[in-house]
This record gives sequence, C-alpha cells and structure tokens, in this order.
Amino acid sequence: MSKKMKEDKTSEEKVSRRRFLKTAAATAGVTAATMGVPSFLKHASAAPIKWKVQTAWNAGDAAYVCFQDLCKLVGELSEGKLVFEGFPAGAIVGTFEMFDAVKAGVFDAMHCFDVYWVGKAPACTFLSSYPFGMDRPDQWETWFEKLGGKEIAREAYGAHNLMYVGPIQHDDNLIHSKVPIRSFEEFRGKKIRYPGGIIADIYRAAGVSTVLLPSAEVYPALEKGVIDASDFVGAAVNYSLGFGEIAKYIVMGPPSTPCLHQPVDLMSLDINMGKWKALPKHLQQIVEAAVKQHSWEQYAFVQKADLKAFDDFQTKQKVTIIRLKDSDIEKFKKFAPELWVTWAKKHPLATKAFKSQWEYMKSIKIGYYTEADLVDLKGHKLSI
Repeated sequence: MSKKMKEDKTSEEKVSRRRFLKTAAATAGVTAATMGVPSFLKHASAAPIKWKVQTAWNAGDAAYVCFQDLCKLVGELSEGKLVFEGFPAGAIVGTFEMFDAVKAGVFDAMHCFDVYWVGKAPACTFLSSYPFGMDRPDQWETWFEKLGGKEIAREAYGAHNLMYVGPIQHDDNLIHSKVPIRSFEEFRGKKIRYPGGIIADIYRAAGVSTVLLPSAEVYPALEKGVIDASDFVGAAVNYSLGFGEIAKYIVMGPPSTPCLHQPVDLMSLDINMGKWKALPKHLQQIVEAAVKQHSWEQYAFVQKADLKAFDDFQTKQKVTIIRLKDSDIEKFKKFAPELWVTWAKKHPLATKAFKSQWEYMKSIKIGYYTEADLVDLKGHKLSI
C-alpha cells in the first residue's frame, strides 16, 4: 500500500470515529434525558383526559361548592392533564342510579354516599357510620387508613367494576320533623324518611314506618305530609334546602350522642374501573391526593357553616331543637347488636369489616363495648 493510500485510510478512520462518537453521544444524551424525565412530563403533550363526575349534592346545596372545588383541584394538581367535568345530583342519571351507571361506563365517576349501595354491596353497611358504632371522624379515618378499611372498600367496589378512591368526610345527620318527637316512645307510628339498610332497620324495630327517598324528593314529601319527618344530612345543607320552612322541629340526641343513627355520614369518590386502570399512575396519585384534601376541606367547611345554620333555623325559621335523653338512647341501643351481626353476615366482606370495627370499638383506645355487650334482645350471645 502506498504512503498516500495509508494516509487516506487513516483520515477516513478518524472521520468515521468522530461520526460514531458524535452519534453515540447524541443517542446517550437523549436516552439519559428520557430516563431522567418524570413520567408525567412524558405525557405533557397529550390531550387532556376528561371525566364526567356526578355528585349526590344538588346544585343549591351548601356543600355543592366543595364538590366544585374538588373538580377544580384535580385540574390544578394535574396541570390540566385530567379534567373533572362536575355535574349536580340528577344531571346525568338519578342519584340511586349512579352506581350502575358508573359501573356500566355511562359516565366516569360518582361522588356519593356509600350508605346508598348496601343492597348492591353489603359491605357498604360498614363503610359509613351506623347506629351506635364508631361515632367520630378520626375513628373512621384511622379504620380506613390504618386498620384495613380502604382495602375492604376497594375489594367490595372492585367486584362491581368500580374503584373506591377514598372516604370523604362530611357531617352528622339530623332529623327534621313536622311534629314534636320528644322521646323513644314518640317515634312509634311515625312515617320517616331514612337511607335504608341497617339504619332503617333500627327504627323499624322501634316501631317507625321508614321510607327511602332521594334528596330531591324529601322537601315535597315533607311539604305534602307524605312523611312526618326525614333524616337528612347536617344543619348547613338542610338549611339551604329550606327544611325549616316546613318542618318546625329538629330532633337530636343528647350532647353525648347528638346523632342517633349516622354520626359520621361518609361519602366516597368511585370511578369506573376501566377508566381508572387506563389513567397514568401519576394521575391516579393526584386523584387520591385531591380526594384526601377535599375530604377534610369539605368537613371543615360544613362544620363552620353548621354553626350559623343552627342559629338561622331558630331565629329566622323559628325551628325548635329537641334533644332526647340518655335514657332514650339506651332504648334504641338495645336493638343495635343483633342488627349489626345480621348485616355483617350478609357477605364475607361485610363480616370482615364489622369484625375489625368491633375489635377497634372494644379496644382500650376506644372502649365503647366489651365482648359481653354483643347480645340479642333476650341477652343471648351473638357470634360473628
């Protein structure tokens, strides 16, 4: 090989090496940059994901603004990549039709009360407060977050193609009545709206004729005298619904037990499982974080609003607040254990939920009951 040919070959090799190194460096840079980019930035150019979400709150309810805030929060936290298009009660389907509609994918998610679904998923009996069970929001939060409650809820809803995101705190419930009810005995024979399930069973055992109505039908039913009284949510929402205009009595328990039947009326956000699984992981985490923040913001909002609402009920609508005695509570309470066990035995997940709550309620931390309290009306021991 001539000297010139050797020089040309050497020059070509140098150029080839430079090209290779430049190409390799560029490729490595792109790879390194891609590996270092969080997953949410990889989706930054994707079109927003839009979900239709219906709540159980009516547009005029005091707490509807909290639902609107949740929808806004999801959009802000996701930087517009996930949009909750919020709808009030009845806007897409009736409130009691939401479970099946979300399950079937008619729309994407519901913001509703778990107690409405006990006929479809019996474990829901124990996903919100029930008569004479855990009666403080912190107790329920502990059970859901640290004692297995959320896992039970997700399994129960998951069997119906729904993702249970998390509990949403709200308020205790009141009874609005057109007639004075001042004792356990005066409940007998009254026709009262309750949400069904174990709650209605307690009152039926005490001689009440119970009726199940969605929120939009409560006011006209009271107004027309179809019912004597109605359980509904807390003071602020009920004042905004005008219940004090037609029902001049609010029936509560004593300060030790202000709500007999549902002292922690929990809601949840539940999403069509297909839509949830298709959502990128980082957006799933955003939804979970938003629900947790919304839960306590809604709770605090409602508690503050209740203070003014109780004053307005009495001063503006001339409503009388009736407080039952501790002795009345004890008469109601005797029906509870047998009904707890009856409902717990309706499904293995319901049994699992109640068993864990029963252990928690017997614990030194709470101390509401001992094992000797789990007896029927005749004093016979009940087994779970």
